[in-house]
Amino acid sequence: MRAAIRWSFRGFLALLVAGSVVGLWKHEEIMRLRAVNSLFDADRIVANFSRMDRAFLSVELPRGNGPVMPLQEGARMDLPEGTHDWIKARAVTSLLVLRDGRIRHESYHLGTDAQDRRISWSIAKSFLSALFGILLDEGRIGSLDDPVTRYVPELRGGAYDGTTIRNVLQMTSGVKFDEDYLDHDSDINRMGRVIALGGTMDGFAAGLQARASEPGETWKYVSIDTHVIGMVIRGATGRGIPSLMSERVIAPIGPERAPYYITDGEGVAFVLGGLNMTTRDYARFGLLYAQGGRIGGRQVVPASWVTASTRSSAPTAPGQAGYGLHWWIPSDSDPGVFMARGIYGQYIYIDRPRGVVIVTTAADRNFREDGVHEANIEMFRRIAENV
Repeated sequence: MRAAIRWSFRGFLALLVAGSVVGLWKHEEIMRLRAVNSLFDADRIVANFSRMDRAFLSVELPRGNGPVMPLQEGARMDLPEGTHDWIKARAVTSLLVLRDGRIRHESYHLGTDAQDRRISWSIAKSFLSALFGILLDEGRIGSLDDPVTRYVPELRGGAYDGTTIRNVLQMTSGVKFDEDYLDHDSDINRMGRVIALGGTMDGFAAGLQARASEPGETWKYVSIDTHVIGMVIRGATGRGIPSLMSERVIAPIGPERAPYYITDGEGVAFVLGGLNMTTRDYARFGLLYAQGGRIGGRQVVPASWVTASTRSSAPTAPGQAGYGLHWWIPSDSDPGVFMARGIYGQYIYIDRPRGVVIVTTAADRNFREDGVHEANIEMFRRIAENV
């Protein structure tokens, strides 16, 4: 009996030691998963959105050796009535307004400041669109109507087989993908856990098999489409997105701080929503597009791509916001008004005719409520009209 107890105790100790070893080995992954699971908690969301590198693997994008692109101070504007209530209601963390490249308003809220590199969420999609347009103009990618499998053979036999680059940029791939952020088991949340645990986004995309519709038939916002665009770029160039983005987009806009991307376990950038930058640097990118792809006296993004990508071309329903090539066009907006948009209240709103760029970062946990997005756009319109 004593021998049996002694061996049982030894077995328990062995399991305890083995568990401790595995725990230490997996400690970083476990901590990241815990951070992801509390990422949007009310008492943590603001701080988390300024330090996403605590929850995820990340890679810095060199800013280059050039000078910081100046944003001159302009005359301070009077914000429209109700703006301060809107800032509070929408948990806005920063608001910056440019007119003709000059800062007319800049403010930070909820304990954030100008040095914070805030998470872009889907604003990152529009950055990738800019990079894609540059590479297309250089001939590194043949045509928008090339099938994605020409550049990414591993997508053959899956949901993306037969889908063109244009389909994917327009979000008309037809791939079945659940983007419900409130459903723990949705595709978008499963994807988040894959990244947190060091899995691969390429494998996740290649593993998708089901279609909700045929390519080009209907418009449905599907974030994994953006990752596929990243795969196309990597396949066409043989290079990673961070270095390309740094050279072709980031360095030319002269940022104040080097941005960083969240990455998966293989170091592949989370291009669909993992870019982190300061508010002023988001504004510099907006200024690039407000000026038709030019900044600092240099044509960075082809003017033809700026025009093509920011006009509504996807088959969205009447009354819906329009969608171009990874850019949004607000419904009932004047020509030349478009925006990059991310969940939880991230926006770069551009009114080219007025020379206005408006950037907001936020931690709005109620961003999905009816009328919130429309109220945000109305606020941007009022600000643009009053600059």
